Amino acid sequence: MALTLAFDVYGTLINTHGLVEKLHTLIGEQASDFSATWRDKQLEYSFRRAVMGAYADFSVCTQDALEYTCRLYQVDIDHVQKQHLLAAYTQLPAFPDTREALQQLAQREHRLFAFSNGSEHSVRQLLLSADVLHCFHGIVSAAEVSTFKPNPTVYQHFLETTGSIAETTWLISSNPFDIIGAEQAGFSTAWIQRDSRQVFDPWGTKPTAVFADLTELLTQLS
Repeated sequence: MALTLAFDVYGTLINTHGLVEKLHTLIGEQASDFSATWRDKQLEYSFRRAVMGAYADFSVCTQDALEYTCRLYQVDIDHVQKQHLLAAYTQLPAFPDTREALQQLAQREHRLFAFSNGSEHSVRQLLLSADVLHCFHGIVSAAEVSTFKPNPTVYQHFLETTGSIAETTWLISSNPFDIIGAEQAGFSTAWIQRDSRQVFDPWGTKPTAVFADLTELLTQLS
């Protein structure tokens, strides 16, 4: 059966901690912790903006989270260095399994879409840099409805934009909040548990399937 496959981007296809090495040259041993806090605050700010109805582009959440993290860790990074980090965030590396898995899936009858809180422009840049843009039928951004996942509006927007129905649509994401949101919208879901230590939120719902990486996903969606 041909399926619609909605791929989350940040943290699923693209490694949001891909700047640790660059951070290490700036701040030393705190780099990994700094990167984790930056990502956590980026997501928190998107959630807060969605609840408040105070939408701003995802890049604003990223920038504000960077500023917060610098203050929290008392890191003295000047304006130019911050701008370089934010520019590098638009060219984060893909995970090693991303390209091969997407290419194989694209050769089958499934329709692949990038589905992200990031703007269409930012996502296009990331996928182009990772050499996987050609694998997708299109990009669907939460920016188009001025809110963020997991707001139900975003998942409905995906279905309407792609002409899909929930019963034949899979969300593939490494983010539990995204999986839970898609489950509520009636999607089938594949949680990519890239870190075996990661715990799925105990909200009384589970993903349709769990995989360690995208290579394992191929066996399910053959």
